[in-house]
Amino acid sequence: MGGFLISLIVVVVVFLLMGVRVVRQGYVYTVERLGKYTLAATPGLHVIIPFVDRVGHRVNMMEQVLDIPGQEIITRDNAMVGVDAVVFFQVLDAGKAAYEVLNLYVAITQLTTTNLRTVMGSMDLDETLSKRDEINAKLLLVIDHATAPWGVKVTRVEIKDIRPPADISNAMARQMKAEREKRAQILEAEGLKSAEILRAEGQKQAQILEAEGRREAAFRDAEARERAALAEAEATRVVSEAIATSGTQALNYFVAQKYTEAVAQFAVSPNAKTILFPVEATQLIGSVGGIGALVKDALGRDAQGKG
Repeated sequence: MGGFLISLIVVVVVFLLMGVRVVRQGYVYTVERLGKYTLAATPGLHVIIPFVDRVGHRVNMMEQVLDIPGQEIITRDNAMVGVDAVVFFQVLDAGKAAYEVLNLYVAITQLTTTNLRTVMGSMDLDETLSKRDEINAKLLLVIDHATAPWGVKVTRVEIKDIRPPADISNAMARQMKAEREKRAQILEAEGLKSAEILRAEGQKQAQILEAEGRREAAFRDAEARERAALAEAEATRVVSEAIATSGTQALNYFVAQKYTEAVAQFAVSPNAKTILFPVEATQLIGSVGGIGALVKDALGRDAQGKG
């Protein structure tokens, strides 16, 4: 009797231990009762009925990354390109993810592959290389909508790599090099143009300043000539008045003065070794005599005026 009780207790304990399940964080276990899905066990301790209930699937509820294998895709302009992609998704409903699709990972992979061919096959090669964001957005919209009945939320779809054919890659490299050389030549030409413009502008300003300088100099020369002419006119007027009042004696005086200044210039010239006077030089004596007479006449007038 005692042995039977011990055996019974052991059986009960084993039976209870068989019904204890611990669900790890980040997972949800589906519980099936007699083969039918009944509940989803969340993280923590759960007790099920042994031999009646069992754990059907252990579903990962964390966000997961699914690598899409590389594949060859023909674009709209008949270019063959190799494409790799990744899909980020998260299971929101463990029951649907476990029982609405046979193999969730294979289903998402195949769905992404077919839609990737569809989206990129409708675009030209240049568009596939330059519009990755647009491709990602289209794939995300289509795949997320298709996986919604499976209890899955697709968060991101990213194109990892696009590999065009070798000949197209070489042509693109040559095109890029030619474009850069073109931009370099344009920049160089613009630099030369700017330099020529600045040089011409400098020459223009220099010519303007030079012209203004010549105009100012001409104005100063004209002003000086005008003043000289006024002085000459004043001197001529004074001489004329002197001649009018003193007769030929004043005229002889002025002629003798100019003649004497001219002879003095010959005397002080550094290149003059010998001075030859013309025959008319004898008239200088008469002019000097006239000057003496003019002086005597002036002194006589002063004496009479004092008397």
